[in-house]
Amino acid sequence: MRKTPYDAWIGRRISPGGKKLAAGMLRSYQLSRLNEIIATVRARSPFYRQRLQDCGDPPLASLADMERLPFTTEEDLRSNGLKMLCVSQGEISRVVTLETSGTTGRPKRLYFTEEDQALTVDMFVQSMSQITRSGELVYILLPAGSPGGVGDLLYRALCALRTTPERYGLISSLSDMLRQLSSRPVSCLVGIPVQVLALAKYHERQKRRPRVGLKKILLCTDCASRAVIGEIERIWGCQVFDYYGMTEAGLGGGMECPARCGYHLHEADLYFEIVDPLSGRPLEEGKEGEVVFSTLTRRGMPLIRYRTGDLSRFVPDPCPCGTVLRRLEKVRSRQSGLVLTGDGVGITMADLDEALLPMPGIVNFSAAVVGSGDRTKLKITLFYLHRVDENRIRQALASLPAVRSALASDLFDLALTTREVADAIEASSEK
Repeated sequence: MRKTPYDAWIGRRISPGGKKLAAGMLRSYQLSRLNEIIATVRARSPFYRQRLQDCGDPPLASLADMERLPFTTEEDLRSNGLKMLCVSQGEISRVVTLETSGTTGRPKRLYFTEEDQALTVDMFVQSMSQITRSGELVYILLPAGSPGGVGDLLYRALCALRTTPERYGLISSLSDMLRQLSSRPVSCLVGIPVQVLALAKYHERQKRRPRVGLKKILLCTDCASRAVIGEIERIWGCQVFDYYGMTEAGLGGGMECPARCGYHLHEADLYFEIVDPLSGRPLEEGKEGEVVFSTLTRRGMPLIRYRTGDLSRFVPDPCPCGTVLRRLEKVRSRQSGLVLTGDGVGITMADLDEALLPMPGIVNFSAAVVGSGDRTKLKITLFYLHRVDENRIRQALASLPAVRSALASDLFDLALTTREVADAIEASSEK
């Protein structure tokens, strides 16, 4: 099996002499970079100067000492964004605003220099080299109209790989996208899970199914459940890969290798931890907890121990591809996911994915828990290409233990509404 290209890439990055990457060498590099970054933010960032004032100098004798450093949170980004900068605002080339649903409604803003964005392009080059080849036609089904945006950075990476990238943008018309797939030799798609799923199911229901020659698909920007990946692979018969990244991490994170059993991480640029969501204490390898990362190479707005809210674990077994890099299990849910009962039994969006998305015709859904006390209601809106019997939907949901238990308690209601997706699919990205 072909090894992830990350080993050789990270080896070149941290050892210019070309030494073969070893786990000890990587950990030594990360410790050195973390101490350098901590020194930088204490000197240049008003926010971190105050936050880290009691952490010693140098603060880290080993990576285990990271536990002594305070976390950075979403609220810190909302309240102290500019105070977190380590360069002048004139050196910032890209500002990304992420709207939030918190009580204040204040957005998060992330700041990047040209050098920061060049690092992202390099990450994308390494990731896409696993699934594309020179000369192949690749459709980018992501926002691509803004310089420095995710679609633009991916376009630059694909050009560096000498592929032929097409900046299509988000899918607004299933029929138009299918027409292009069937009339051009498109080898690879990069897109949002629910949009690509909607396209695949739309193709499947055509009376005269046009030929589609896709070889590889990369899903990104949102969690891709097993159900979504399984349905796309069943319909199109191609390999589907999953990319883990977030804006806060400079769109970096990690990607599956051909074994497709967890993300190999961008460990030259990001240091990851898994911590207990409640206590904040680091967890031993193999235990599930909250993903926390620190940036190692970002200039504009470095982040120290940023809490992502994503739940995952480091997989202790070695990957079949033979990498020395750590492997992060596929992220299935966020700590803030749906919880239906107060007795410790809950349900996540990933659980709902597995129950609903394999059903014929359903391309997406939105879900919310409303009410409190003695009465709770799970409201689900389903987006469909053709109607599905409501009894089948309820049966699928009742297959989930948390839903079945809640329904049996007579303290829980299930409210279903449906919306048709005929061709335009703006609604299918609401989840």
